[in-house]
Amino acid sequence: MSKPEHEIQKQTAPQQKGVTVWFTGLSGAGKTTLAKAVYNELKKRGYKVELLDGDVIRQYLSKGLGFSKEDRDENIRRIGFVADLLTRNGVIVLVSAISPYRATREEVRQKIGNFIEVYVNAPLEVCEQRDVKGLYKKARAGEIKHFTGIDDPYEPPINPDIECRTDYESIEESTDKVIAKLRALNYIQ
Repeated sequence: MSKPEHEIQKQTAPQQKGVTVWFTGLSGAGKTTLAKAVYNELKKRGYKVELLDGDVIRQYLSKGLGFSKEDRDENIRRIGFVADLLTRNGVIVLVSAISPYRATREEVRQKIGNFIEVYVNAPLEVCEQRDVKGLYKKARAGEIKHFTGIDDPYEPPINPDIECRTDYESIEESTDKVIAKLRALNYIQ
C-alpha cells in the first residue's frame, strides 16, 4: 500500500529553520548584489528563500514615506515585520536595506530573534564611484536632501555577525562568508 501524497512530501522536503539575514551598508556598497548572489546560491541548494530589497519595498510597502529619521525607522520596522512573518514560517529572508540607524536595526533583531547582521562595508569614495544612478552626485549638489552618508548619518554596526569588505573582496568571497555563517549556525546543511 502506498503512502498518501502529503506524507511523501513531508519526508522529502528539507527541514528548514527560518532566519533573517540583514544586509546593511551605504548606498552602492553592494548589499543588493550580495543578497542576490546569496539568494541564487540558496535557491540552487533547494532552500525556501525570499529577498526583500529596500528599493522595491519603498515602491510598494512604504510608498509615501519620506527620508526623515522617523520615516526611515518606520520603513525598517515594516521590512522587519514582513521578515519576521517569513522567518517564523521557515523561510530564509535576505533583507537588503541601508537601514542607517543602529537602534532600529537592533529593535528589528530583537523582534525577529533568528537574525544575522551583515555589514556590507565599502568606503564612501568607493560607493560614490559605483553610483550608477547618480544619487551621490545629486546629493552633493544639494538636489537630494537627507542622503545617507552625505547629509544624513549612517551608523555602522559595532559588532556585526559578518563584515563583507566589498571594496576588496570578490562577490564570491563575500557570498561564501554568508553561506559559511548560515552553515555554522545550523540554518543550512
